[in-house]
Amino acid sequence: MTFNALIVEKNDEGKTSASVQQISEDQLPEADVTVAVEYSTVNYKDGLCIGPGGGLVRNYPHIPGIDFAGTVETSSDERYKPGDKVVLTGWRVGEAHWGGYAQKARVKADWLVPLPDGLTTRQAMAVGTAGFTAMLAVMALEDHGLKPGHGPVLVTGAAGGVGSVATAILANLGHEVAAVTGRPEAADYLKSLGATRIVPREDINETTKRPLESETWAGCVDAVGGDMLARVLGQMKYGASVAAVGLAGGAQLNTTVIPFLLRGVNLLGIDSVMQPYGNRVKAWQRTAQDLPMDKLEAMIQPATLNDLPQLGRDILKGQVKGRVVVDVNA
Repeated sequence: MTFNALIVEKNDEGKTSASVQQISEDQLPEADVTVAVEYSTVNYKDGLCIGPGGGLVRNYPHIPGIDFAGTVETSSDERYKPGDKVVLTGWRVGEAHWGGYAQKARVKADWLVPLPDGLTTRQAMAVGTAGFTAMLAVMALEDHGLKPGHGPVLVTGAAGGVGSVATAILANLGHEVAAVTGRPEAADYLKSLGATRIVPREDINETTKRPLESETWAGCVDAVGGDMLARVLGQMKYGASVAAVGLAGGAQLNTTVIPFLLRGVNLLGIDSVMQPYGNRVKAWQRTAQDLPMDKLEAMIQPATLNDLPQLGRDILKGQVKGRVVVDVNA
């Protein structure tokens, strides 16, 4: 029996190409659990892996897809049995290991999490790595003292996947959310997710020589990095925290230690790839509890395997809004 998969190949000149092809189950890598994939999604890393690789892909031909949700078909691990609904994010699946852009995937049992009560596989992929990361960021801010009523919480790159979910979760928890976007046409979308204030990207993306500005933000989920993160650090309230989740604006951070020394600001690094199992389960449970499903539905852009080559290019250009949900069987 064969099934469909998005295969990325590299020619002798080093150029990559992606197309939907038929492969057989015996071509899948060896591992504990075979999953009938139902849905996947599109993240920035997926765009890299569909295209030139970005240094993430080790071997070709390759099946990208860093997330998937589906039903266990076979398992040699007692934790999972046929029929179980499962979710996978991270662990370098879709990068170093064949991923979710196929109708079947075979992975290690340690990499899976049971689908939480209250979520369908489609909803889980509307969340995906982006939403999972957003939830981890919110939990980290809470662990460092953020509570509703402390003041506005800034979300940078708010129209993207992480930002959209962070905005909806924070608003649902009772926070005042200020959403940063470079796309004016996204304002109504962000307000529908619960943002109470839209901050144009140019207002906060310019560098300043002042190490401190007015205390404005009670917390921040930052998906941009670079100059914007440097600027935001100087605008945080005393003792407030920034959860850093991305680098869409650059990996360099040109700042001073003054916000940390004079205002006690915390810069929290959020990793979703190697997150321990217990934290994964907690984050997925919190997501099912704290992310309004109607808001999640409003973020969804449906797609098929055939749409992925173009979507991979689009997300690298910052042209994907909300959450792409890929029905691998459509």
